[in-house]
Amino acid sequence: MTEARVTALILAAGSGNRMGGELPKQYRVLGRETVLGHAVDALTSHPRIDAVRVVIGVGQEAQARAALGTRDVGALIHGGAERADSVRAGLGEIGDGIVLVHDAARPFCPHRVIDRLLDALVGHDGAVPVLPMADTLARGLRTLDEALDRRNLLRVQTPQAFHVEDLIYAYGEARGRAPTDESTVMIEAGLKVATVEGDLMLDKLTTQGDWDRAEATLAARLISRTGMGFDVHALGGEGPIVMGGVAIPHPRGLVGHSDADVVFHAITDALLGAAGMGDIGEHFPPSDPRWKGADSAVFLEHAAKLLCDAGAIIDFIDCTVIAEEPKVGPYRAAMRCRIAEIVGLARSQVSIKATTTERLGFAGRREGIVAQAVATIRMEVAR
Repeated sequence: MTEARVTALILAAGSGNRMGGELPKQYRVLGRETVLGHAVDALTSHPRIDAVRVVIGVGQEAQARAALGTRDVGALIHGGAERADSVRAGLGEIGDGIVLVHDAARPFCPHRVIDRLLDALVGHDGAVPVLPMADTLARGLRTLDEALDRRNLLRVQTPQAFHVEDLIYAYGEARGRAPTDESTVMIEAGLKVATVEGDLMLDKLTTQGDWDRAEATLAARLISRTGMGFDVHALGGEGPIVMGGVAIPHPRGLVGHSDADVVFHAITDALLGAAGMGDIGEHFPPSDPRWKGADSAVFLEHAAKLLCDAGAIIDFIDCTVIAEEPKVGPYRAAMRCRIAEIVGLARSQVSIKATTTERLGFAGRREGIVAQAVATIRMEVAR
């Protein structure tokens, strides 16, 4: 028996007024990604979800496209003034099968909740994640008037799972009313909605306090990692010497396939190593003529972009130059600024040091220059 197609429908048409600011909350950056991007990624990464579609508000297309980047969500669907209008518009584009209706303002959706929902649809018309009420409930405004029994009260979250034809039928029965969620529509139409265990990760971003907690959640996911880089180039030919993106006057230069910037090369390797992404030779093999005489800033930019795309945060870079000459001190500040500019850090997050080998070895004999680098990053490790 062929399983029904599962489509996730993300509602991102709201204005997000309660969060404050001019940009709707679903398009704001949370950590290194937009809220909408987080929500889409959480659903597209689940193996039982076949497609993800996004419903946006009128006039939000540019913001949505910028927030989504290259993610495949098909054509954006334009919603309406009410939640029900947006859901109806989305259902009209899906066809049949199963739909998971989800709020973009709930950016973190654990896979275990999706599994519970899809499993619960067997024998039910719909399924929703819920959490019990933990706080005391009461009526009142300025003073408490009446305590309420919380034993049978539940917090209803999203995503909510339904057979598409059942949800379309339920909205037809609603006759234009605009309930606050889909489970209400289903229940009013006399359909059976199961409950499954929800998750605190599904709490909605509504206030600044919610936003602060979401940022803390992201920070807790990140693991500190350290990478080391090493590079050496022989002195030869004509100067200047290029180190850390700075041309340093010297009778001799450094010999290499590219511009032989030992500082950039060591830092590039340290970043790649910290992220487990190989080494500079894999990404820019010296056998490739494209990199003949290349500006090594290209290599460093590439490594920084790879880490950014992987959601990594670069915390600190430390590089030690080992050479008898030239003196690094006069150029240290310029090197730190150039590295920080390329990688997207503050200058205080970049350290450049210099030492000698007390005239021992090839560096001590002024035959070459060595650079060693350490990079500290934070990134989420795939489970």
